[in-house]
Amino acid sequence: MALIELDGITKTYFLGEIDVPVLKGISLAIDRGEYVALMGESGSGKSTLMNILGCLDRPTSGDYRFEGEELGRASGDRRAMVRNRRIGFVFQSFNLLARTSALENVIMPLTYTAGDLSRREALRRGREALAAVGLADRMEHHPSQLSGGQQQRVAIARALINRPPVLFADEPTGNLDSRTGIEVMEMFGRLNSEEGITVILVTHSTEIAACAKRTIRLQDGLIVQDGPGESEARR
Repeated sequence: MALIELDGITKTYFLGEIDVPVLKGISLAIDRGEYVALMGESGSGKSTLMNILGCLDRPTSGDYRFEGEELGRASGDRRAMVRNRRIGFVFQSFNLLARTSALENVIMPLTYTAGDLSRREALRRGREALAAVGLADRMEHHPSQLSGGQQQRVAIARALINRPPVLFADEPTGNLDSRTGIEVMEMFGRLNSEEGITVILVTHSTEIAACAKRTIRLQDGLIVQDGPGESEARR
């Protein structure tokens, strides 16, 4: 069973008397352990598609199954539960709390998703997550004491704290210099190859998309390319 299955997904925004179709019939399947880049120019529909995949929005029509469960028509509460427990997000903006340590930033999601977890266990998980992204020596530092790349690593650790099967990364290197961006992309590669986490990148950059093993390109709300990424094609 595929991790993610879409069948005929459409999304139309209704602005007064004007209908704006953004997705026009998207069908695809993503298996566990894949490393996928969703590509497209501004307005192609890639961010809208990610919002639907991440349970941040619902489709206008079509079926969306995540781990076999139909979520496109699920209640807001159910989609929120799946989003919080089973999906990790990394954004271009790090979205860290400025006056809170790296460790406290990382374990914050557990407050909402694992209320029965002891403080001791939450801290243990947080330390493990930060160590996994190479920040074992920065756990008590606040965001202002960390570089941009380190802040993004904290955001990645936070996204992984609930041990989700899939990680969405929306333009994850957009606020980073090129060298740091490469380091962050190498980390996504390790999480995919060593931990088996499904990684889905949303990007307009061909260089970033080249890190993925599969590329899905959108144009005007439709899939116009779906095949091996550049890294796979070179093998």
